Amino acid sequence: MDTEQKKNYEQKFSAFIRMCADAKSSDIGVVIVASRWVIGDTEEERQESLERLREAGLELIVADEKK
Repeated sequence: MDTEQKKNYEQKFSAFIRMCADAKSSDIGVVIVASRWVIGDTEEERQESLERLREAGLELIVADEKK
């Protein structure tokens, strides 16, 4: 992502970014989201979200994914 895309991502997904920061600071190792769209509408946004989860040492669970 270039600088402008990263800025737009951070505005669009501020609640997700805050949730990750809260989970990390609370020593919670798992983030649960309702659907994959919570972490991004595009592949690039999803990759950025997954990278942020990885950097924070958090596992992701998507509640609506079919087994």
